[in-house]
Amino acid sequence: MTQVILGETEGIESALRRFKRQVTKAGIFPDMKKHRHFETPIEKRKRKELAKHKQRKRQKRY
Repeated sequence: MTQVILGETEGIESALRRFKRQVTKAGIFPDMKKHRHFETPIEKRKRKELAKHKQRKRQKRY
């Protein structure tokens, strides 16, 4: 769980920036997007196959 504690002289904007940075580092947004909608087993398999294909294609270039 990401938590930001405000300092005595710290503004809300800087605390919000720190919070966003911590959330990004923790990888919460990609996980949230992944779990936003239910994914059927067929959709999951297709997504994984497409990712494998893209990875192989990337490796062949270099």
